[in-house]
Amino acid sequence: MYDVIIIGAGPAGLVAGLYAARCKLKNLLIENQTLFSQAITTSYIENYPGLEGSSGFELIEKMRKQAGSFGLESILGNVKSIEKKREKWLVQVEDRGYESLAVIVAVGASPKKLGIPGESKFCGKGVSYCATCDGPFFRDKEIVVVGGGDTAIKEAIFLTKFASKVSIVHRRDKLRATKLLQERAFSNERIEFIWDCQLTEIFGKNALEGVRIKDLKTQQESEILSSGVFIFVGLTPNTDFLKAVLKLDEAGYIITDEEMRTSAEGIFAAGDCRKKSLRQIITAAGDGAIASNSTQRYIEGLTKG
Repeated sequence: MYDVIIIGAGPAGLVAGLYAARCKLKNLLIENQTLFSQAITTSYIENYPGLEGSSGFELIEKMRKQAGSFGLESILGNVKSIEKKREKWLVQVEDRGYESLAVIVAVGASPKKLGIPGESKFCGKGVSYCATCDGPFFRDKEIVVVGGGDTAIKEAIFLTKFASKVSIVHRRDKLRATKLLQERAFSNERIEFIWDCQLTEIFGKNALEGVRIKDLKTQQESEILSSGVFIFVGLTPNTDFLKAVLKLDEAGYIITDEEMRTSAEGIFAAGDCRKKSLRQIITAAGDGAIASNSTQRYIEGLTKG
């Protein structure tokens, strides 16, 4: 029996755990064995205050160590469901259940897929959603990056450390990334932009050989020979197991108020899994702190009652 169970071990979950542990709440953090925080796969962080030149993995490990030093208890496991049991919440982790007075959901989001022929076939065999993880496998090779936001451009720049050429395919005629990232990409000799196009197929026999693209203005199709494809076209929240418990928006993000309260009393949400305008490590950390503070006040209310 716990005061609070935190689901997710990204910045939101770890900060929530840190605050809960410092408040002496009996806590348990559940880390998914297969879903990794987006922060961990970030190659280089330069906009987190006070932290220069760190990778996402290094930052998460520091957060984990700090939270653990205050007594955060954690386990590995995949949460299957959450259900109300009288005045408590039952969190089912595979074949074992854990009870708590409150739950903080910080399950994050996963890279969105294109859903085109060849994507599944070559996933992990040339198709990747993580530049940090797979970039070194494409040393001196030509690769394709799909997307035009901050993540796509940041990771494309990172990939030029390995690839001989990076072709960025974007369905619009201008980028959505911040101006600083755009300037860096435009000035990088290894990056080429292919505008107003979308991928229609990823092809190859025994190995990935290239992609087929369609010009959205002329409808003409062409091919780009490539050894790898890195896809950064957005995120999908990891909230499928919550559809019967919480109110979600049309994209699956958890709807909360400013105190991180969800539609279910005693459940709070933080980080990339909740509906909001900006998804960054710093906003996830802030969400985690607020969610933990709200949880503490909620539990105090139960105790007084």
